[in-house]
Amino acid sequence: MRTCVTQFAVTSSMLLYSSVPDRQAARFAPSTNQRSFDDRAGAYNDVMFSRAHATPEAKAQTSMDETPISRGFRSRRQEEISKGRVPPGQYVTTDFPVLSAGPTPLIKPEDWTLALQLGGSLLGKWTWAEFAALPQTTITTDIHCVTKWSKLGTTWQGVTFDDLLKAVDIAEPAAHYIMAHCDGGYTTNVPVADLVAGKGLVATRYEGLPILPAHGGPARLLVPHLYFWKSAKWVRRLRFMEKDERGFWESFGYHNYGDPWKEQRYDGD
Repeated sequence: MRTCVTQFAVTSSMLLYSSVPDRQAARFAPSTNQRSFDDRAGAYNDVMFSRAHATPEAKAQTSMDETPISRGFRSRRQEEISKGRVPPGQYVTTDFPVLSAGPTPLIKPEDWTLALQLGGSLLGKWTWAEFAALPQTTITTDIHCVTKWSKLGTTWQGVTFDDLLKAVDIAEPAAHYIMAHCDGGYTTNVPVADLVAGKGLVATRYEGLPILPAHGGPARLLVPHLYFWKSAKWVRRLRFMEKDERGFWESFGYHNYGDPWKEQRYDGD
């Protein structure tokens, strides 16, 4: 098993991304008014929602060393640690907030599969056991949510996109874009260039433990340098696309690419 420490800026709208009816999805579409919300109140609400709705397992996985220090107070040591690691407009938290836009899929590992597809052709498909037998890579990285919180030094384990391609004997990517399809109907689009060369993986473990359903388990896409909504939860299929297509949140006004260092939260950013 390979282990590496990266400085990837994983970004994360820790929304429990799932399909919702169009009339409901419109409620989550960003608007000019939404951009002007009070950041402190929004962050507080995210954390309170997470705590109120977390399962006992989720609470156990949440860091226990968080202290009730306001976001406005930061020690010199905290400033030094986060310098160069936190994109503009973000604040650091030890929590792992979750906001649900729909029900959380509860998929047993033995029922899970992952498919790699080009058009209507199936390039490869793995059961949970077959996926676990592929080369496993562990990375330690920072994650950044589009709702402006950042969590530093998170550790994930899974199979890199490069190793998925090797498993189906593909030397070069079959197209320039990928659409990730997930349980619940959620989708997100990612350029292949942002997945190869160790930039992306399909993760099955977080901090040494199986990923909880609330955080995308049993498996989620992990793209550590884009906002975390691009790290699609409950991933089941990766489909190559010759031309770029917008995914679920991108269709409702989120930025098509989502670079946290450029604060690409919404269209026009």
